[in-house]
Amino acid sequence: MCALTAPDVFDQDGGDGRVLLLDAAPPAGEHDAAREAAQLCPAGAITVLE
Repeated sequence: MCALTAPDVFDQDGGDGRVLLLDAAPPAGEHDAAREAAQLCPAGAITVLE
C-alpha cells in the first residue's frame, strides 16, 4: 500500500515484494502521503518521524 500511496517516497521490489525507501527526506508536499502510507502499511513496518 505504501508504494501506491506515496510513490515518490516508496517503491516495491518486484522480486520479493519488499518496500524500498526512495527518499528519506521527502519534500514537504510528500509528507501527508508518507504519513498516510505509514498508517496503511499492513505490517506496521513504516514509521514517519517529524
